[in-house]
Amino acid sequence: MAVNAVWSPNFDPKSLAGATLEPLAGKFGVAVRGLDLKADLADAQIDAITQLVYKHKVVVFPKTGLDDASQEAFVRRFGKIIPHPTVPSLEGTEAILDVDGSKGGRASSWHTDFSFVDAYSKFTFLRGHVVPERGGDTLFADTAAAYAELPAPLRALADESWALHTNLFDYARVGRENRVFHETAETKQRYDVFTHKVFQTEHPLVHVHPVTGERSLILGHFIQKLIGFGPSDSRRLLEIFHDHATSPENTLRWKWSVGDLVVWDDRATLHRAVDDYGDQPRIVRRSTIWGEAPVGVDGRRSIPVINGVERAKAA
Repeated sequence: MAVNAVWSPNFDPKSLAGATLEPLAGKFGVAVRGLDLKADLADAQIDAITQLVYKHKVVVFPKTGLDDASQEAFVRRFGKIIPHPTVPSLEGTEAILDVDGSKGGRASSWHTDFSFVDAYSKFTFLRGHVVPERGGDTLFADTAAAYAELPAPLRALADESWALHTNLFDYARVGRENRVFHETAETKQRYDVFTHKVFQTEHPLVHVHPVTGERSLILGHFIQKLIGFGPSDSRRLLEIFHDHATSPENTLRWKWSVGDLVVWDDRATLHRAVDDYGDQPRIVRRSTIWGEAPVGVDGRRSIPVINGVERAKAA
């Protein structure tokens, strides 16, 4: 019996007539060209895009010409836009997060957006606003493929395991694997804002996708520990699962151009920015559609432990 459920999208291909689809990697990801996202797309077209995200997990629309207002108008077609739980939205927008590499927003660690809350992101939409001439790509990892390829004993362990996620483990600070992290005024200020309210949530390490039925690993550097394990065992086990999820065979890499819009399913992926662009400017603008609390293979839902408590009170 297959480890993951067999699922295929259900939409009329004619709804995307005129658009071309180009695979981005061997296992997942697709670029859609020839579709005007600034236009008033029909409901059938929005449904088709939604199905593409479920099937391919990462969907790229190159050089869309979107600005902040048209980005939000497009994103609203997919659900309720939700701002970042702790970081203020870009001025003049409903809920766009301005991710500026010059201000500490380099996100250079594998993570799933907002996994420190129970009903974390459903879809994330990221647009290239200012892109470096070289570097600054974004990497994605397929956590459903990673789960399916685990040896059976590791799958059994993952199915039974739960992890504690918290925003006190900010990816901008902890994601410098084997690198010296130099604190600056900008990164400290960003961390203080990021953690001024504390969130902690217990998630299953494996959840069942609410649409596709696939089992996917919920990972990323917002995980503080595996519940029921000591610090050393927790760290080593998490490294094993992360290594599987982020192996080159399970990843794709997108090189940004101004106006590119990338949409991904946060329930089946990890992502990270590559911090290799030095002092070149890099600004991407993010919108998020809220999801629902993940459900583990045993039917239990994720549990919020601390939900938006001021940091001083949570200490």
